Amino acid sequence: MPAMAVDKQRLLPLFVLALVTPACLASGGEEPARFQIPQDGSVVELDEGNFEAALAAVDFLFVDFHAPWCGHCKRLSPQLDEAAPVLAGLSTPIVVAKVNAEKYKKLGSKYGVDGFPTLMLFDHGVPTEYTGSRKAGQLVESLRKLVAPDVSVLKSDAAIKSFLQEAGVGFPLFIGFGVDESSIAEYGARYKKKAWFSTANDFSEDLMAVYDFDKIPALVSLNPKYNEQSVFYGPFEGTFLEDFIRQSLLPITVPINEETVKMLKDDDRKVVLAILQDESDETSMQLIKVLRSAANANHDLVFGYVGVNQWEEFTEPFHDSKSSQLPKLVVWDKDEEYEVVEGLESLEEGDHGSQISRFLEAYRAGRTIKKTLGRRSPTLLGVNASYILLFLVAVLVVLMFFSGQGEEDRQPTRAHQE
Repeated sequence: MPAMAVDKQRLLPLFVLALVTPACLASGGEEPARFQIPQDGSVVELDEGNFEAALAAVDFLFVDFHAPWCGHCKRLSPQLDEAAPVLAGLSTPIVVAKVNAEKYKKLGSKYGVDGFPTLMLFDHGVPTEYTGSRKAGQLVESLRKLVAPDVSVLKSDAAIKSFLQEAGVGFPLFIGFGVDESSIAEYGARYKKKAWFSTANDFSEDLMAVYDFDKIPALVSLNPKYNEQSVFYGPFEGTFLEDFIRQSLLPITVPINEETVKMLKDDDRKVVLAILQDESDETSMQLIKVLRSAANANHDLVFGYVGVNQWEEFTEPFHDSKSSQLPKLVVWDKDEEYEVVEGLESLEEGDHGSQISRFLEAYRAGRTIKKTLGRRSPTLLGVNASYILLFLVAVLVVLMFFSGQGEEDRQPTRAHQE
């Protein structure tokens, strides 16, 4: 046999081996799982076969672990469909996915899913449970905040403008003009879920006029949702800086609703609570302005207001409609107790500023009467404890009924045997 023929016969097996070996080595002879990012930004379905491939392909993956029978999951689905294209189009894209955790139990178990829906944001493969709003618009704002840097460094007026546009109006913002990034890096990480943080190293005098500060370093706090702004000049050390940041997370006067009540639980200050008949009438709006002045002078307290017409269930524990005149002031510990100043509890027509000052003076002097909300205490969700008790009693009655039915079903059999 010629030498050339011998060489071809030896090389042929090696050539075939070279073609098949990479695939075999990659997955033991099976085609490796692939994940294609949807071009239209739609929600993708993941399972145990392609989940890990998705994590490897996507920097930020937002996953809805759901069950087909879950009513909450069904209501969430259209919100995710609406949010997904917007999230996919962000400067830092987020891909939205769903996993049927009832069918793919191992996958749900791996990530500690014990209820539906469970929402998780995977940041380069690292999961964090998401517990924020599930409405499409607020979901986009919350997730956009979570994938942003802890502290953004802004180097021009244009960069500051872009930062404000990116942040939107859903969260408070902090811009450190001439503030070293290291001074606020700790708080940018600690309050990442609650606010945007940035430092501006190069900016014009025009911007100083816009944000109303005249020297640097200055930390400007903006709360666009409530159209509020304040400036902190230091010192940028100890508890002073964090106190300013914590207090700026809330509006100066807090409208009490389900969202803000949840926010209050992270603040250790007591609440001077004004209970009104209707927040929107002219007299109440004037009183709220007076409360703002009091809040600016008493940073150790939170000043809030709530209307009976707006949230009667919340106001009920504090207000006896038969014997109590509105508007009235109480100091609430955000739990089971509140304090009143006898004789100054209800605000009369006239100079509300003087009346509030006398109320605060008496409170600080300890001339108050403590009261307990007890069963009528408003929870963080605004549900009275009495309603919870009635619900538990109803559940017990239903269980006893079905237990009795089971006994009746067994009785005829025993009678027949006898």
